[in-house]
Amino acid sequence: MRELVRKAIDPLKFFFNDSRSTGILLLFCAIVSLILSNTYNGELYRSFWNSSIHYHGNIALPHSNLKWINDFLMAIFFLFAGMEIKRELLDGELSGFKKAILPFGAALGGMIVPALIYVSLNAGSAFVHGWGIPTATDIAFSLGIASLLGKRVPASMKIFLMALAIIDDLGAIVVIAIFYGSDINWLMLLYGLFVYSLLWLCNYRNLKPGIIQLALSLILWYIIFNSGIEASISGVLVAFAMPVNSLPKLENAIHKIVNFIILPLFVLANTAILVPADLAAFNSPISIGVIMGLVIGKPVGIFLFSKIMIKLKIAKLPLNTNLKQLIGVGSLAGIGFTMSIFTTTLAFAGEEYRDIAKISILASLVLSIFLSSVYFMILERTKSVQPIIKKPQRKIYPQVAIG
Repeated sequence: MRELVRKAIDPLKFFFNDSRSTGILLLFCAIVSLILSNTYNGELYRSFWNSSIHYHGNIALPHSNLKWINDFLMAIFFLFAGMEIKRELLDGELSGFKKAILPFGAALGGMIVPALIYVSLNAGSAFVHGWGIPTATDIAFSLGIASLLGKRVPASMKIFLMALAIIDDLGAIVVIAIFYGSDINWLMLLYGLFVYSLLWLCNYRNLKPGIIQLALSLILWYIIFNSGIEASISGVLVAFAMPVNSLPKLENAIHKIVNFIILPLFVLANTAILVPADLAAFNSPISIGVIMGLVIGKPVGIFLFSKIMIKLKIAKLPLNTNLKQLIGVGSLAGIGFTMSIFTTTLAFAGEEYRDIAKISILASLVLSIFLSSVYFMILERTKSVQPIIKKPQRKIYPQVAIG
């Protein structure tokens, strides 16, 4: 009773602490943004995010609300993801070869196969540069849906999915840094290297994270923003330069800001798209490549690479799990969303092509949620109705008490 009263009094606190809440909130924001974009005054809503910002002087900063979100706020998201990656690598699900090899291999398969599918469908076209779009897995969304499925997804499989998604994020960060940057300004990168070395010096001297690290991090972001490399990568660099013992405190300080402010803003801004009246967008090779890559390529790649490693006896499945459940988890990993949309903004210059890719990502999200939910429901049902094999009964003789 006391628990029910507490929930009634402070429902927001329970919502913020619920692992499912981020996924639900992001889905809600996407729906709201699509409705606002495609109803009366939709053009006003869309132009708000893309409206130009003018600065005095020669200062080079993001030129629109959308760019501020994608280049600056997403750097904070990558800071959070980077701290999680570092912590898991040093003392978590990814620490040690045996713990890390299966999710590493699965994540690799979940990136290679979707990329190959996309490239095969867009080879020779101007759209082939979008191959990085279907390689991503959204941590918040995929884990949120896994939580909504409850006990149908074993706890050890949820941990595996989290590890896979973290490694996938690391892979996506590398892909973005190498393949989706513009012309590189090497002098700016040299300045950035100097500033980054100062951050590591703070770590070496055991300085607690404070105003010095904050100032150096902002300078590093500005330098990278003007270097030609994707500015949001600075968040990962800062995370890896932070002292290990400070990571839990820093993560706790920013996780609600990331999950309930930055990511919803990112979704609202990047789903402000005009949905075409017909289905012509889904006939585009971009759309087919993205949907096939995420919905089919992800589970196939994750399953195949995992099975090969298990057959070769270099990896083991998580405790109390089986390969059938791995297929369902692979389908959940097909929810690319945040990272896929982010890569879309870098892969295509034309707004028309970006919108096609974003619509396809949303369609893939719905399909992946539907297929994984149905799949785990079928697994649960087949498990509960498995025929019971009756063993021949022995004749039981009455026992006589002695004494």
